[in-house]
Amino acid sequence: MFGAIAKALFGSQNDRILKGLQKPVEAVNALESEISALSDDDLRAKTDVFRQRLGAGEDLEKLLPEAFAVVREAARRVLGQRHFDVQLLGGMVLHQGKIAEMKTGEGKTLVATLPVYLNALSGKGVHVVTVNDYLAQRDSAWMGQIYQFLGLTVGCIVHGLTDEERRRAYASDVTYGTNNEFGFDYLRDNMKFRLEDMVQRDFNYAIVDEVDSILVDEARTPLIISGPADDSSALYAQVDGLIPMLKPEHFEKDEKQRTVTLTDDGAVEVERLLTEAGLLKDGGLYDVQNINLVHHANQALRAHKLFSRDTDYIVKDDKVVIIDEFTGRAMEGRRYSEGLHQALEAKERVTVQNENQTLASITFQNYFRLYPKLAGMTGTAMTEAAEFAEIYSLEVVEIPTNVPVTRKDEDDEVYRSAKEKHEALAQLIDECRGRGQPVLVGTVSIEKSETISALLTEKGVPHQVLNARFHEQEAGIIAQAGVPGAVTIATNMAGRGTDIQLGGNLDMRLTAALAGIEDEAEKAKIRETFKAEVEAGRAKALTAGGLYVIATERHESRRIDNQLRGRSGRQGDPGGSKFFLSLEDDLMRIFGSERMDGMLRKLGLQEGEAIIHPWINKALEKAQQKVEARNFEIRKQLLKFDDVMNDQRKVVYEQRREIMRAPDVHEMIVDMRHEVIEDLVARCVPAGAYSEQWDLDGLHEECLRLLALDLPVQDWAKEEGIADREILERILDASNRKLAEKVANYGREMMRTAERSLLLQLLDQQWKDHLLSLDHLRQGINLRAYAQKDPLNEYKREAFSLFEAMLANLRQVVTSVLSHLEIRVQAPEEMEARMAAQRAQAEMHETRMDPALSRDQTSEAEDESGMAATGTDGGVALATRRPAVAVDPNDPSTWGKVQRNAACPCGSGKKFKQCHGRFA
Repeated sequence: MFGAIAKALFGSQNDRILKGLQKPVEAVNALESEISALSDDDLRAKTDVFRQRLGAGEDLEKLLPEAFAVVREAARRVLGQRHFDVQLLGGMVLHQGKIAEMKTGEGKTLVATLPVYLNALSGKGVHVVTVNDYLAQRDSAWMGQIYQFLGLTVGCIVHGLTDEERRRAYASDVTYGTNNEFGFDYLRDNMKFRLEDMVQRDFNYAIVDEVDSILVDEARTPLIISGPADDSSALYAQVDGLIPMLKPEHFEKDEKQRTVTLTDDGAVEVERLLTEAGLLKDGGLYDVQNINLVHHANQALRAHKLFSRDTDYIVKDDKVVIIDEFTGRAMEGRRYSEGLHQALEAKERVTVQNENQTLASITFQNYFRLYPKLAGMTGTAMTEAAEFAEIYSLEVVEIPTNVPVTRKDEDDEVYRSAKEKHEALAQLIDECRGRGQPVLVGTVSIEKSETISALLTEKGVPHQVLNARFHEQEAGIIAQAGVPGAVTIATNMAGRGTDIQLGGNLDMRLTAALAGIEDEAEKAKIRETFKAEVEAGRAKALTAGGLYVIATERHESRRIDNQLRGRSGRQGDPGGSKFFLSLEDDLMRIFGSERMDGMLRKLGLQEGEAIIHPWINKALEKAQQKVEARNFEIRKQLLKFDDVMNDQRKVVYEQRREIMRAPDVHEMIVDMRHEVIEDLVARCVPAGAYSEQWDLDGLHEECLRLLALDLPVQDWAKEEGIADREILERILDASNRKLAEKVANYGREMMRTAERSLLLQLLDQQWKDHLLSLDHLRQGINLRAYAQKDPLNEYKREAFSLFEAMLANLRQVVTSVLSHLEIRVQAPEEMEARMAAQRAQAEMHETRMDPALSRDQTSEAEDESGMAATGTDGGVALATRRPAVAVDPNDPSTWGKVQRNAACPCGSGKKFKQCHGRFA
């Protein structure tokens, strides 16, 4: 009550923010006549003037009015578009690092040019993030005309560019690209071995278009760069064939929680089927040795019982392609995690791809929080304002429309069955067509869109279908959806980035019609003809009531419903919207439709009749709010776990950069080796212990394994008065001499190159193995709750222990590898052949979801000879033998593959080629 009174007296926080921006807007308008009087050259010269003022210490806030006025004038001259005052408001909100919610058709693409130009003046680069390559290319070419007119450079990052092309694009003042490409470039950069090979600059400022889609919907799954793991594709196909044999009583399915589990009878049945198929050879299904079969059976069950073709995914070009549940788009390159995608491939009888192992990953939340300044724009953000504030510290500001919205949003109509609902909406579509009113029909899945399409075809209603199957034609189809009498069926995508203009989109029609025509007179004639047609069509569509949006059911998220509704009523156009629902819809069925069905029967609802009441709208809104709140909690919990890994990732990536920046890493290597030796002596020769308690055998073996030194530690222990300190100093001296010999043999420069290259390679290998360990830890950590322990705190504690263990192991591996190192100079052609082989071996995949991590791939980096994966740098081949954990000098079978110039493991002190490796 008091809040309502305060709001009435002082206005909402949103009102106060907008009121505070009125003076800067007036300042921009006051400069308009002065700026418009400038010549093109003088207007362009303003950019240099602004940069000089920035260099002199002036801040961006003082430049804002004049810079905005310059951009508005440039847009008027180059594009024929002048920013409205509300667009200036939106630009100021974006400059402040906030989210501007601007309704569909309000020109968000043009709004972004204002803060982009202002922030690009610093020369540190501005990133404009879009949802797909089409929009990135379109906007960089379209809005790029303004920036280039004003003397700024523009780049565009899309799939398939070379590193050099990416580097040039990132070096530009303004860089357009998709969220996926920016994120993957960040991960790829942190896998490079030289600073000059990296493509991105330091982060400065980013504007995210469709910010709700990218920072909320897309942020549920991380970006993954992965490498191949062991092939188990045949097993997926074998297990898949058993699932159709299960009966309903063999499993329990919970659609609300999206889970399916085997019952006790189901487990017995699966065990029997696996045994008959020869897959289960000993023990029971849940015995340790068969846990892999349980994993395959569970994922096959999920694939068959929870995931539906043309709803959750489509099959295209021998691939299973995920359908994004929020946008209806086909998400090329994304894969479900933990073997689920392979299970779906087996179910659909397409090629089952190998499982992968994570090499690098990051969530969008943690990627975009790397930017010191972040802003976003969308038509629907207020419903997610709490999440933006909590996760990204972004405030949402609602920008008023340039012209009041006149669209009429009607109450929902609820029918008892889907058949009745479809008949009612088909009748409404026919009525709209009869009066020349364009119709946009929104569905939640491909399957539903094709059902509606078949119904309209049966009734002889011409229409266009826009879904993931026709993604390429999206812009063209949606651009003409405003033609009088047009009927367009869209699957949760409703023309992102392309406005539905009443009468049709003149620019897109002209682009298609004028392609290949050279004669200017003919071009002018076509332009006039099309312009007249579009104007006549617009007048007819306006008379008929504007665009009518018909939704076939409610989505789990109100935001998606609002996006669909927002396609109608742009820039003050008339329009209408209505949602048709039935008790058979997923949302209604899962959230209590049985009680509603009973109530409607009691009220005497007849077949074909609908219930229409504002209370229904409110009840559905509350159901959607509950679902959204639950999804937010899931995302927030996942982010808390990812934040643990993110802290570690920052440490590792910063360490990599330090290694690449340093003139040499010799001191770092020496410190690592000395720390390893100190730990070794402290473990085997504890301070204050009697000599009888020393583990001299262990010390001798570890010196062989880690330092490639055969030291007479047993003899040292017999000396009078010797203690742990003397032993430590002798081992340090011996290891220093050995490394000094290597420097003398191979040269200082070559050794420094080898040290840097190996340190980076081994750090990457340890980090990859650490990611695998964290994934395994994450999968089972929730079971700790049964012991009354907080899974998140347990995860933090164990992840920290694993990270410390990783660093300790890195020190040991680096010391061991460099102690056993041998270097030989390669001919250029030999080096190129080796590098080509390495590239083939290290084939990487980019995915949007965590790949299955089913087993430790410790042998992945080893070739058939037992050698660790080697690197080349400057024509130097680094051959590093991975020593056995326990080498018995008397048992050659434990020595593994020994380099011919290495010390013979027998302890003779001779080289291997002169001892046990001598040819007979």
